[in-house]
Amino acid sequence: MNMAYQTTIRQHRYQFGDLKTLLAKASPHRSGDVLSGLAAASAEERVAAQIVLADVPLRHFLQQTIIPYETDEVTRLIIDTHDAAAFAPIAHFTVGELRDWLLGNDADTLTLQKLAPGFTPEMIAAVSKLMRNQDLIAVAKKCEVVTRFRNTLGLKGRLAVRLQPNHATDDPRGIAASIIDGLLYGAGDAVIGINPATDSPAATITLLNMLAELIERFDIPTQSCVLCHVTTAMQVMRQAPVDLVFQSIGGTEKTNSSFGVNLAVLQEAHEAALSLRRGQNVMYFETGQGSALSANANEGVDQQTCETRAYAVARKFNPLLVNTVVGFIGPEYLFDGRQIIRAALEDHCCGKLLGLPMG
Repeated sequence: MNMAYQTTIRQHRYQFGDLKTLLAKASPHRSGDVLSGLAAASAEERVAAQIVLADVPLRHFLQQTIIPYETDEVTRLIIDTHDAAAFAPIAHFTVGELRDWLLGNDADTLTLQKLAPGFTPEMIAAVSKLMRNQDLIAVAKKCEVVTRFRNTLGLKGRLAVRLQPNHATDDPRGIAASIIDGLLYGAGDAVIGINPATDSPAATITLLNMLAELIERFDIPTQSCVLCHVTTAMQVMRQAPVDLVFQSIGGTEKTNSSFGVNLAVLQEAHEAALSLRRGQNVMYFETGQGSALSANANEGVDQQTCETRAYAVARKFNPLLVNTVVGFIGPEYLFDGRQIIRAALEDHCCGKLLGLPMG
């Protein structure tokens, strides 16, 4: 028992054995953490954990990993790529002091952009657990993450919308009809991304060619993506015009293994896409609270902290956009609208603070 992680409320002493437990107990209530046995047993225990978490120095997150460095490549990525120089201006903060600073006037857009490489996912997950919904909105509003392909995404005061014209049998005519319908509504400037019914390379090539012809013929300022597995994208890359490479990712090595990827595969895909010389922001990632737990790969970490760790994976590859599919998995992970709204605000704020273009 780490006796430093303790507090007393109304003559009851609450003790939290390690940083991983403390983060889980401090997390706002959600069904996934209850399902995994990680949630606080009561509202009072949650408040106790938040009180303790507020006093944890940010340096502790560099000294105490919540998943061992030796057994998890996401942890190694987080520690090995941490920017100490960027972190230096806030290195003396506790989690609670970081929260107060983020809500103050000194934390402006330019300052947060410079600090982003110095934040670890666990630091940002921790501070988000001390924030109200309004705080998450206020902090996220200060962040500006701009990416580019055929157009520019992320400028303040602008909204870009993904168009996802799926079809049950990947019929190109049905997909084309959906694309036209979406474009008439002004959607699709973020990406026209087809979620295919199969991962067939032949079908992927057909759809990529159709999208490229459409975009070129009508000079549409957007980019395309067929949301096939990253290995399929690499397979067809020299046979069809690939704009963006898509992949679902998670916050633990085991989660990514369940998706059939690791950091080396993602690196290979990133380098292959860059070699096409079509753009610099060439990756499109999808994440979601509960995905690690769903894969039995959360390593005892609460689902929001797992989600934020996935952003470290995304950040490494300079993506055009990251899409968090909040509430997609089911009510066993996010039970109702209240939990979904909270999770969406957390993901948006945490991703932006870590320097990601969140959707």
